[in-house]
Formats: sequence, structure tokens, C-alpha cells
Amino acid sequence: MLNISDNKDNEMIEQKSILFKTLKTPGAGKVVAKVLVGVSLLFFILLFFPWQQNIRATGKITAFSPGERPQSIQSAIAGRIEAWHITEGQFVEKGDTILSLSEVKDDYFDPQLLNRTAQQIEAKKQGIEAKKDKVEALEQQIEALEKLQVAKFEQAKNKLQQARFKLTSDSVDFEAEKVRFANQENIFERNKKRFDAGNIALTKFQELESKFQESKMKLVSSENKFLESKTEVINAQVNISGVQAEYQDKISKARSDLNNTTAEVFEAEAALAKLENQYSNYEIRTSNYQLIAPQSGYVVKAMKAGVGETIKEGESVAQVMPENPQLAVEMYVRAMDVPLIQKGRKARIEFDGWPALQFSGWPSVSVGTFGGVVQVIDRVNSVNGEFRILVTPDPEEEPWPEQLRIGSGTKGWVMLDNVPVWYEIWRQLNGFPPSLYSAPEESVLKKEEGKK
Repeated sequence: MLNISDNKDNEMIEQKSILFKTLKTPGAGKVVAKVLVGVSLLFFILLFFPWQQNIRATGKITAFSPGERPQSIQSAIAGRIEAWHITEGQFVEKGDTILSLSEVKDDYFDPQLLNRTAQQIEAKKQGIEAKKDKVEALEQQIEALEKLQVAKFEQAKNKLQQARFKLTSDSVDFEAEKVRFANQENIFERNKKRFDAGNIALTKFQELESKFQESKMKLVSSENKFLESKTEVINAQVNISGVQAEYQDKISKARSDLNNTTAEVFEAEAALAKLENQYSNYEIRTSNYQLIAPQSGYVVKAMKAGVGETIKEGESVAQVMPENPQLAVEMYVRAMDVPLIQKGRKARIEFDGWPALQFSGWPSVSVGTFGGVVQVIDRVNSVNGEFRILVTPDPEEEPWPEQLRIGSGTKGWVMLDNVPVWYEIWRQLNGFPPSLYSAPEESVLKKEEGKK
């Protein structure tokens, strides 16, 4: 009979069960499994944590205001160094003398150059005053000549009028004498005939002849007076023209002298202005023999050394770092990141020499970094096609260390928007740019501008 019952199978199953029951799971394996599960769960939870995107950049410390940045002190003139009045690292006040120079150009060697130029200016001024007095005298002379011309012209007109009156009077007298002469001539001719006929006596005829001759003489005298009066009228008319010509000539000559003297005054004033300009230039050049500090600060470095060394015009002799500048961080970002940055964006700064631990996505847990605010974004690219931004201290954060020095290196992170961790990992793996959901609020920007 075939052995096909189920009892054999059941026995085998029972034996396997007993074997499995005798096996135990190792304790270390359970721990590892739990840790892996916990880590996986924690990693999964972390994937949904918020991560603040940022733009990384490197840079250095600078001064926010151009007037507070390190500046070179340049000599406005060429000269020879005579004495140094400072040492490197020394603090100087605005107006303190850095060094003294002496002249190297032969045009300015004269130690009395300013005094002699001042004397030339004074002499030129006196010459101008004398010429101005001459101008005034000529103006008065012209005025007097014009008045005298009017008076002489009126006098000549009066003489002409008087001559005309006399001519009229003499003309009347001449006509009257002509009538009387004609009457006497008629009487004489009639009585001559009577005398020839023997009708009158010789004595009577001689008396009549005497009257006739007297009348003739009066006629001639009257005619002469009349002719003299006509001549006087002509002379008076000529005198008027002569007076006008004479005084017009005198006035013209005086005006010519006046114009020449006025031109001399203008030329002298131009020469005076040139001398005064030279004097001012000499004075300014003399003041440039002492190089002074343009503002308070520290002497960083002397570009020249020793005494007696010659420097050129416009050459730098020392570098001064202004006192207490308003610090800022100068960082450079890629062109693709510029559209994501706006004025007022927050930033985190790590300074060289200050230990720091920066969690770029979680700035709140970072240690050793300092807060900043983006204030300036250049409108043109700078080094290697990158764009410069200026970050100033955030007034709401911890103040920057006082020991910072301009030129020190920095690392920075410009903070953008919050995204999940999984999105940031996915973005980094795919090389996508950060996301920009919104720009800083207008009220924040105004608040930052109001605190300046």
C-alpha cells in the first residue's frame, strides 16, 4: 500500500518550527535597523524643512563713502623734500603738515618773488590811477570846450546880428544921402545955368557949389559905411564857421586823447589782472611747499623716503586712512545672480580672522557671522564680468567688530527666499538658479534709507 498520508508532512513542518524557534535575532541588528529607520525618517522630515536660498560671494572690507576710503596725498608742484613731519602709523589731524618742500624750478628761485610782484602790482595800480585822473581831466576839458564853443557861437551870432542891424542902418543912410545928393545936384545944375546967364551972384553960386560938394562927400562916406557894414556881415558869417571849426578841432583832439588814454587804462588794467593772477599763482605755489593732511586719519605708508629727494608734479608722497570710516563690504556676484538681488536684501558676512560656522540655509543658527544689508548694486560689470555690490551693517543685528581693517577679506551670503530642503537639493543637482518669489517690501527699503 502506498505511503501517501499527511502525517509525514505534518511531522516535517513541526520539526522546522522547532528549528525556527530555537534561532534568535541579534541585538545589534535591531539597533542598526532602528537607527537606519530613524535616520531615514529624520532625513525625510528634514526634506520638508524650510531652507533659505542665498547667493555666495567673496570680497573685502571698504569704506561706504568714497571720501572715507584710503587716499594718496599728492604734491601739486614739483619740488625737493626738505623735511618730514610725520611717521608711518601716526595719527594726523586735518591741516597737519606732512612734509616740507623746496623749489626746483628756476622761475621761482627768487625768495622775494611775492614781494617784488606785489610792488609791481602797486606800481601798476598807481599808473592806472594817474591815467584815470588824466581821463577825468580830459573829460572836463571836453566839457569846458563844448560850453565855450556854445558861448563863442552865440557871441558870433550876436556879432552877425549886430552887423546886419548896422548894415540895415547904413543902407538907409546911404539911400537918404543918395536922395539928398540928387536934390543938391539938381539945385547946383539949375543955379549953374543961372550963374552962367549972370542971374545970380558968384558968392551965391559958390555957396551952392560948396553944398553940392558936401552932399557928394556925404554920399561917398555913406556908401563907404554901407560897404563896410556889408563886409562886417560877411566877416561875422565867416567868424561863425571859424568858431565852429576851431572848437570842433579842439574837441576832436581832446576826444582823441581821451580815447587813447582810456585804451591805455584798459591795457594797464589787463596787465594788472595778469600780475594779480601771477601773484595768486605764486602765493598758492608757496602754500604748496607744505603738504598738509586733507582730513584726519592715520598715515598708512610713505611713498617717498629721505630728505633731498625730488618729486614730480602730481606724484604721491603718502597714503592716509581717514579716521572712523563707515565700513561696508565690497563683494562681487555673477551676472546671472544680479537680477535676484535688490537694495535692502539681508546678507550674512564672515570676516577673515573671526572664527565662524555658517549654515547658509539656516542663518539663525549660524555662529560668528554678522548681519548686513545690500545698499549698492553697480549698474556695470567690474572684475571678470562680475557685478559689485556694497553691503553695510544691519542696524537690527549685532554691530560689526571694531577691529576690522579696510582691505580685509570676507565671505558673504546674500539671503533670498525660503524653499523646502528637497527643492534646494533638486535645484543644486540640476544647476538651476535660485527662485525669486518677491522683492523686499517697499516699507523695508524706506526704513533702511531713513536710517542713513
